[in-house]
Amino acid sequence: MLKPGDKAPAFTLFDTEKQQVSLSDLHKDKNLVLLFFPLAFTGVCTTELCTVRDNMARYQSLNANVAAISVDSIFTLAKFKEQEKLNFPLLSDFNKEVAAAYGALYGDFVLGMKGVAKRSAFVIDKEGTIQYAEVLESAGDLPNFEAIQKTLEHLQ
Repeated sequence: MLKPGDKAPAFTLFDTEKQQVSLSDLHKDKNLVLLFFPLAFTGVCTTELCTVRDNMARYQSLNANVAAISVDSIFTLAKFKEQEKLNFPLLSDFNKEVAAAYGALYGDFVLGMKGVAKRSAFVIDKEGTIQYAEVLESAGDLPNFEAIQKTLEHLQ
């Protein structure tokens, strides 16, 4: 289980534009809100990511980038991003390696699915250190956006 003070595990994943994106690209010169979500096109995931979309000006004012990761394919994520008009990168962890490295992977999920990302939120500072970590056991819960924003405020 990752906790504040730990170094964020490095990764490189593909985004919806089929471009490779690394952790270092995302937190260069800015702090990063890194979200893991179970599955595109599901109710709580849509609510979560649309909430972030609608509050993007707040994250930008706090000098933060946002990126979200799921085990969905880049093709599924591209459709989801387009449909919901999401204004931040969605990254595919199809091989489930990054979610596992962050302690954010269900062994067993609903309907017999295995290896689905747990809804999680991490704030990673410009140096790559985790400042906030929240891994939720219930996929029906949302991250504590207020605590995330307070963490970003303290990093100003």
